[in-house]
Amino acid sequence: MLALQTTSSSLGPPVAALVPLVLVGGLVGAVGSAVVRRLSNPVGKYRLLYGAVLFPFTLLSYGILAFLGIGAAIVALLPAMPQFLSRLLATFSSFLATGVVWLAVYAPTIRGVRDVRDVELSLSAALWKMSRYVIGLSAILAVVIAPLQVIPSGASPLVLVVGLAAIAVIFLYASPWLIPLLRSTQEPTDDVANRIATLCSRAGLDVRDVRILDTDDEETANSLVRGSPNYRRLFLTSTFLDIFDDETAAALLAIEAGRLETHVFEIRVSTVVAAGIALIASLTGVGPRWPLLGLSIGVVLIGFWLSRRQIRAADDYAAEKVDTAGLSDALTRYADFHAIEPTRRRFPNPLSANVSLGDRIDRVRRLTEE
Repeated sequence: MLALQTTSSSLGPPVAALVPLVLVGGLVGAVGSAVVRRLSNPVGKYRLLYGAVLFPFTLLSYGILAFLGIGAAIVALLPAMPQFLSRLLATFSSFLATGVVWLAVYAPTIRGVRDVRDVELSLSAALWKMSRYVIGLSAILAVVIAPLQVIPSGASPLVLVVGLAAIAVIFLYASPWLIPLLRSTQEPTDDVANRIATLCSRAGLDVRDVRILDTDDEETANSLVRGSPNYRRLFLTSTFLDIFDDETAAALLAIEAGRLETHVFEIRVSTVVAAGIALIASLTGVGPRWPLLGLSIGVVLIGFWLSRRQIRAADDYAAEKVDTAGLSDALTRYADFHAIEPTRRRFPNPLSANVSLGDRIDRVRRLTEE
């Protein structure tokens, strides 16, 4: 039912497509980086470049490579194997080939990001970390998606719905174990663990354990909580603990606690899955095409609106745990450290699941004045 690859076993056409995709991708990344470096708020614009240009180009490349059957062509070169294992390797190969395109579009941006953020990030170190991420993510996606590809074409659409829902549950609740497969992590030392426990207590953040992500080269100071309600794991970058004082760190962790309380991540994943199911049903003719397409768009708009609403609610939650002045200062320091110019919008972007950082800071400051 979910046909992501053709059955072609010829490696010539997909390789002939892969080479120009890599070359064009490298050119797109280089030109995009050159343009972004000359804009105001270049760090924010780099994020937009990744999300609005480079990632869609990579996604398009996956569609082309999968249609040409690059995974099946690679597996055809190997000895005969069971059907499911063959499908698994073919899916992994397709994602891995797409990862090569992503590395090609990503590599030209490394120097630009390093310069605008003034960090000591070598090209080799950045590519090594991204390559590990690509390989790990390709393996995870292959394990998750390959079973859907062997569903008989006559199976009930309900099977596809259940399969996509299962994917959502995996990414929602298996993340504490999946993230260490993609990035280098370590357990905190006793002194660091005690400090983190104190910060979590101040922030109202309840987690099962903590892992430290190595970000000394790229100097990103972030926090992330993933997992089911009975097993939540906190991921902190090493830079987060080094650069922020306890007041700032506690305020930022309080925001994470607020997002758990308001189910921001669950809303986003559910939105993508629900919209994806409606879109696939529309494209495959399972139901009326245009109403289902409209439903897919409507789900995205409503889900993203709800995500923005809950982000504001999470900030309110954090303001109750720490003083509002400290919360606005923490957001400002976060932006300053990452060389981000907080943006503000007169009207929210309906296609964005986030609230502009400048609008969040202004809103928290207004709470301080009340």
